Amino acid sequence: MDTKIGSVDSHKPPSNDIISCANNNSTSVPSTAICSSEATLGRHLARRLVQIGVTDVFSVPGDFNLTLLDHLIAEPGLNLIGCCNELNAGYAADGYARSRGVGACVVTFTVGGLSVLNAIAGAYSENLPLICIVGGPNSNDYGTNRILHHTIGLPDFSQELRCFQTVTCFQAVVNNLDDAHELIDTAISTSLKESKPVYISIGCNLSGIPHPTFSREPVPFSLSPKLSNQLGLEAAVEATAEFLNKAVKPVLVGGPKLRVANACEAFVELANACGYALAVMPSAKGLVPEHHPHFIGTYWGAVSTAFCAEIVESADAYLFAGPIFNDYSSVGYSLLLKKEKAIILQPDRVVIANGPAFGCVLMKDFLKALAKRLKHNNTAYENYHRIYVPEGQPLKAAPKEPLRVNVLFQHIQKLISSETAIIAETGDSWFNCQKLKLPKGCGYEFQMQYGSIGWSVGATLGYAQAVPEKRVIACIGDGSFQVTAQDVSTMLRCGQKTIIFLINNGGYTIEVEIHDGPYNVIKNWNYTGLIDAIHNGEGNCWTAKVFCEEELIEAIATATGPKKDCLCFIEVIVHKDDTSKELLEWGSRVSAANSRPPNPQ
Repeated sequence: MDTKIGSVDSHKPPSNDIISCANNNSTSVPSTAICSSEATLGRHLARRLVQIGVTDVFSVPGDFNLTLLDHLIAEPGLNLIGCCNELNAGYAADGYARSRGVGACVVTFTVGGLSVLNAIAGAYSENLPLICIVGGPNSNDYGTNRILHHTIGLPDFSQELRCFQTVTCFQAVVNNLDDAHELIDTAISTSLKESKPVYISIGCNLSGIPHPTFSREPVPFSLSPKLSNQLGLEAAVEATAEFLNKAVKPVLVGGPKLRVANACEAFVELANACGYALAVMPSAKGLVPEHHPHFIGTYWGAVSTAFCAEIVESADAYLFAGPIFNDYSSVGYSLLLKKEKAIILQPDRVVIANGPAFGCVLMKDFLKALAKRLKHNNTAYENYHRIYVPEGQPLKAAPKEPLRVNVLFQHIQKLISSETAIIAETGDSWFNCQKLKLPKGCGYEFQMQYGSIGWSVGATLGYAQAVPEKRVIACIGDGSFQVTAQDVSTMLRCGQKTIIFLINNGGYTIEVEIHDGPYNVIKNWNYTGLIDAIHNGEGNCWTAKVFCEEELIEAIATATGPKKDCLCFIEVIVHKDDTSKELLEWGSRVSAANSRPPNPQ
């Protein structure tokens, strides 16, 4: 059965669900005629974006994309959001895609394209469908040996394209109208099918020209779903069930590729059926409900949630669904796991210990089928329950004592609910936010695979725009904030009511713990003063600078009370050496991995 893409329900799914643009199997949608003045390339692109669920596009204008922007603005269902720079526009599209299932940005040729490239690479690493649109050269200039501005001074216009080829799954260069319809539709549908970014370059003189191929309302995409090899599926389930049913204390661990496999619900169904202890890898936080009765926390090797690593690593069998084992998630390759105990599920592949592997088996199908074959076994969870000791509370602060990071996050824990979402910036916020217990429906996002500092400012803008009914809480370090601070301005223009906790500890703390040096100390800013200057009396904004717990409590009360409809920026002053114990441990192990000597030749 084919899956329709289009007319995507504007109601966003709950934040802990996996988002798919495929939302119905409806009958055919009639294609209506469009008046010739609106049957243009630009309007076709705009209609396609709205059809797949993109109602906000993040952009930076440049002379090669101005006409295209005119036609995007003219589309009633599309809102164009101007960002301060291309990098943040790309990060915003990334954050938007995490909630809506797909995002889009528009920049200009080369100077804009190469600026946004870092954000597109991050989206590629996180398996996010993202439509990156570039206003390209005039179609008459291709092949003429002319030199254009915004290039490196060579008559070769392919530099930008070559850069995008490694971080997108499809590239379309539209420099004539006859194949524009096919190229645009192929690019967008490929992004949705592959769950990766695509690149579309559109000649700056083409956007406003009518063409017969755009004369009718575009028919919604019908994307053929991927199918499991039925024999392979049955064999994989049989072998896995035999392996796990022999185990005494098996466990389940969810990984980040649950999202791209659209397998979150199936993973929870399996957990419900088998009774195994249930953990997540750090980059999968938010993909599995933490209120599940058998949830034991985050498995992250030596920096796991208390008692979680002991249960996972002592298990005689573990099923990892969609893992990524890189140097960060493995804490410098120090996980105490054994291949002969592991079943590794990837979106379309199953590998059982040192034994058989099965290809063309979709994770979602596999998990659903396996749930019917496993014997109930809650031994690992009972063991966890026996050894579990509730976490202690931070030491009570003396009156006006300088604020500690663990006290800050104790209060953030009280702040989150089903009506909030957490955005955690690269740095110590990774570790502190990882310890937050997410209530049902609370969103959670961070960028672990790519780990680009500054990502969270743009991602917060995009996520909040995609889910206006949630209040986004962003935890950002001062070093990261200095990279991308400008687009707090765009949040204000959009009327967003985000709470930003700016953690000011004077430098790149995560890098200090990996390898310290004078380069990790940054110039201190008056962050609240900066945001007040950006505010400049336009929009709803409130700032506070807090030094102690009493001031923090007062600031949170104001942000959730009288200023609940404002963007609230709370600068938190903490000691430069105040970090989570997890970062201290993780940093030393990652440092050891980074500093391994060359192998003998």
